[in-house]
Amino acid sequence: MLFDTHVHLNADQYEEDLQEVIDRAQAEKVTNMVVVGFDRKTITRAMELVEKYDFLYAAVGWHPVDAIDMTEEDLAWIEDLASHEKVVAIGEMGLDYHWDKSPKEVQKEVFRKQIQLAKKVKLPIVIHNRDATADVVQILKEEDAKEVGGIMHCFTGSLEVAKECMEMNFYISFGGPVTFKNAKKPKEVVKEIPMEKLLIETDCPYLTPHPYRGKRNEPGYVRLVAEQIAELKELRIEEVAEKTTANAKKLFGII
Repeated sequence: MLFDTHVHLNADQYEEDLQEVIDRAQAEKVTNMVVVGFDRKTITRAMELVEKYDFLYAAVGWHPVDAIDMTEEDLAWIEDLASHEKVVAIGEMGLDYHWDKSPKEVQKEVFRKQIQLAKKVKLPIVIHNRDATADVVQILKEEDAKEVGGIMHCFTGSLEVAKECMEMNFYISFGGPVTFKNAKKPKEVVKEIPMEKLLIETDCPYLTPHPYRGKRNEPGYVRLVAEQIAELKELRIEEVAEKTTANAKKLFGII
């Protein structure tokens, strides 16, 4: 049984064949997925999906790239949705310095507000970090995010950063990039992360693992991530699947 902790089945890329994608995932024994909404459109769609499929859960938040668009009404809406039984996390949230749509100070403010909201509603957080590691870690510390913990989504950082995040009650999640042949750093980090702190994801339709790189990603490919981690940690894939699923259910409060 595999748990894909970060999917975007609410993306337009699945509009034509969503059911087939879900069927393929289930054939690969992907038994649970968290659909991540990060703006008005994707949150609305995520909630529709979790109402329809009992094995889907939702994370709701506001993406840093679009931080400049978030209003107080949006934040209040996310707070309302947090009480829904299928909403298991707040996010994805964080900082993204690769794109320049939203000024850094606006991103930081929206990030802090969402951490504060997560602490209020007592849900873990899903962290998006692109080219902003030092500021992400600093804000997590300053806002005492350890209180709720969460996931460092699609982690590509150093072992030192991973250790800092684990000390703050965060799980380290790996996706397709760990399967890339040139991904030396993520592979080395995986070897050192204790199984108790590991999660797996696809971030589909993005970041497709080898050998499908360049094509649309889908949750069934999370098995390839689990296989790579099993190889790196010299474990059976069944052990990786069992432990990462147990970790996800513990974090998200899924019985």
